Amino acid sequence: MRHPILSLLFAGVAVSALCSCRVIYKPDVQQGNLLIGKNVSELKPGLTKQQVLALLGSPSVVSPFSQNRWDYVATMQNRGGKVQERTLTLFFDNDTLVRTEGDFMKETPQELLQESHKYGPMYPSNLTKEEQKELEKKAQQGGGSDGG
Repeated sequence: MRHPILSLLFAGVAVSALCSCRVIYKPDVQQGNLLIGKNVSELKPGLTKQQVLALLGSPSVVSPFSQNRWDYVATMQNRGGKVQERTLTLFFDNDTLVRTEGDFMKETPQELLQESHKYGPMYPSNLTKEEQKELEKKAQQGGGSDGG
């Protein structure tokens, strides 16, 4: 207690050093609409707003000035990295879907599969490396897992 200013200065330097070393965990952050690719692919001109709501859920943005435009927006940030934004815009003529724009499901199935491999089939896993490799081999052959 003899040198409170020196103690505070030391604590400040320690916190600063920890922050600059990236010791602090940064989780993946996903915000906005989580759309399923199968449902997005079922969109076609002629669907009603009710049918679109059943497929995709409520849009992120409905403009009060144009009830004929719905925007579905999502952002994803992997561990403090660059923010990726995905958008899907639907245009209606009164109650009928006329066209869509956007890149919401721009990833190919191969890209999504490659991204999922970094986690392994049982993420987080308490399996040994041999057990995990065996499980991955079964998943590639179409065997999957029981989810047990």
